[in-house]
Amino acid sequence: MDNLQHPDFNELPKSYALALTNISAISVSGEEADKYLQGQLTCDVEQLADKKLLSGSHCDAKGKVFSAFRLINHNDRRLLIQSTGSLNASMAELTKFGVFAKVDIEQALDLGFLALVGPEAEQFILDNFNAIPDSFNPMVSHQGTSIIYVGGKTTRYLLVAAKSEIQQITDSLSIPVLNEDIWALHEILSGFVHMSESAVNEYVPQMLNIHLINGVSFTKGCYLGQETVARMKYLGKNKRAMYALSGEGKMTLREAIKDNNATLELKLGDNWRRAGNIIAHYQADNGKTYLQAVLANDLDADTVFRIKDHAEVEFTLMTLPYSLTSDED
Repeated sequence: MDNLQHPDFNELPKSYALALTNISAISVSGEEADKYLQGQLTCDVEQLADKKLLSGSHCDAKGKVFSAFRLINHNDRRLLIQSTGSLNASMAELTKFGVFAKVDIEQALDLGFLALVGPEAEQFILDNFNAIPDSFNPMVSHQGTSIIYVGGKTTRYLLVAAKSEIQQITDSLSIPVLNEDIWALHEILSGFVHMSESAVNEYVPQMLNIHLINGVSFTKGCYLGQETVARMKYLGKNKRAMYALSGEGKMTLREAIKDNNATLELKLGDNWRRAGNIIAHYQADNGKTYLQAVLANDLDADTVFRIKDHAEVEFTLMTLPYSLTSDED
């Protein structure tokens, strides 16, 4: 295990930690923070006080997604926790409109992020923070540290605190601290979009399954991009969805997926045709590769794919923790 820089999912230890720099957060504070975000985001920000954790997205006026995030209240700051690949574009747009409201918007550069997984991690949280979040109470706070329950294929706990505090916590752990790229693997398998810079402003929320993780409210009222998002739902205009795929091949495959915007092709008889783009990936040391991609939403479960110009490896669809045919409001 110690020699694996990128272990396969089945090779991961029972308990481990991930010191994360591939996610960050936009901080929104001020007396009009909730009111401002309610008019900008797809989720119902008014529910944050009761639910403590919301998923959502930030769109432009045409409904194209700048970012997908987990939203919490951390020490009176609303944090939009997201992939670093989407943060700059999202923050620029939020700041542009924020000048008309009593809000302060900035990247939360003072905060660090640590993921904990497994039974030893759960015991560590109980011993040090006196409570552990779950699906019913998805966030607990303790002396300036927020602990977030992140569900999916594997339960994760995301700790948010000052960078110095996160470093102290990391140094005190008795479980291994693994490569942070494993966070992307978990997001792929959990069906939560890990936005790359190339995916920004390319897809509406439904194409990224954000409505399937309760990240879109169709009842809360107006927000930026709402008309397009509502049309996709009520007129049935969306024809794409986000999938997880896996395949096995040579280690040189990393060169093919180095650019997350690589094109996938699907097999039709003896021919191949364009299927969609890769937006996130993870490749294990054993050659197993996991992809997150936006494709047609009516694919057969046994469809075979390949990366364009790389015919040596074929990919198949994986099962996500939710159904692509469900549509939760």
